[in-house]
Amino acid sequence: MHILIAIGVPRREEAGAAGVVLNHARELEKRGHRVTCWFLEDVLRQPAKPKRFEAILFAMAVAGQIRKEKKDFDVVNLHAPWGCAYGIWRKLSRPSGAPPYVMTMQGSEERYVRAMRIEERKGRAWNFSWKNRLWHRVYHQAMYDYSIKTADYGVVANREAWICAELKYSRAPGLIWYVPNGVQERFFIARQFSEKPSCELLFVGTWLDRKGVYYLAEAFGLVTKRIPQARLTVAGCSVSAEQVKEMFPAEVRDRVSVIPFVKLADIPRVYAAHDIFVFPSLVEGMPLTLLEAMATGMPVITTNTCGMADIVENDVNGVLVPPADADKLAEGIEGLCRSTDLRKRLGLAGQESVRRYAWERVAEQLERVLALAMQNGRC
Repeated sequence: MHILIAIGVPRREEAGAAGVVLNHARELEKRGHRVTCWFLEDVLRQPAKPKRFEAILFAMAVAGQIRKEKKDFDVVNLHAPWGCAYGIWRKLSRPSGAPPYVMTMQGSEERYVRAMRIEERKGRAWNFSWKNRLWHRVYHQAMYDYSIKTADYGVVANREAWICAELKYSRAPGLIWYVPNGVQERFFIARQFSEKPSCELLFVGTWLDRKGVYYLAEAFGLVTKRIPQARLTVAGCSVSAEQVKEMFPAEVRDRVSVIPFVKLADIPRVYAAHDIFVFPSLVEGMPLTLLEAMATGMPVITTNTCGMADIVENDVNGVLVPPADADKLAEGIEGLCRSTDLRKRLGLAGQESVRRYAWERVAEQLERVLALAMQNGRC
């Protein structure tokens, strides 16, 4: 098959969504397919003006480019919400020879809206006032709606969003599939669980309100009162150290280290240098950083919500706590800090459990869905 994969983000393997696409492409090519990837800069040669319309402009440009090159591709895999324009055109026009459309979606917009409305009432949502919510509903959510409605088949990276997409849009069973994200083999390293006088905590991810950063800062302040030697590293946050540290209590800021950007080759070493992975996100698709941390044998503590709960089973291969609960998060961190045996048991179990998320196996599942779409033929 000649497969087109398109997504409206910059081509950066360190970033989550772009990393998913590049790993899909790499593994599909290993399986004998030809894969073409279009990222934001490949389609929109100039920055979108105004910036707020970037998503729809990218979607329309992708649809136009596929129309010109429709005979070149056997199937197109367009990430939501950027598949909406091609899906609408294909459904309405029924153009001869247009390749079938498989939608890929990371998570649930419905879950995101619910979580951030609650945070907005607490004053902890940065851009979710009623005007932002209205814009999200008439613009972003509408693009997601049409991306899902018009796809021939779809793959979704967590079970909650998969079920929601199937039921909300009345898609017949077997058209939308749960296909998780994966982890590269190089993250599976041996870890030593020796007794140490301190516990080095690690958070990896963009510094965003939906990542639970308020609760991370609160919980770390509580932990340091009980375990003064605890330290926290915030890596890959894409903002300055000053922006990160200002959210923490003043008395603990000297115990917080910030690495705004980490090169892909250096990421395994960052995991290896720390003891516990803390990921208090309020809503996710399926976070690559959580899979990577578990692959390195790190014991993880995260929230019992979509994306994370697909991977982690509480007290089996990690620790799950309620989302938006700094007290429970701090309690869980403290329990891991104080017990080498617990860290070892959960770390080794987590490492073993994520072996089934190897990108090779993930690509095999995606390939199956792409093949099903091809069986339906072109328009």
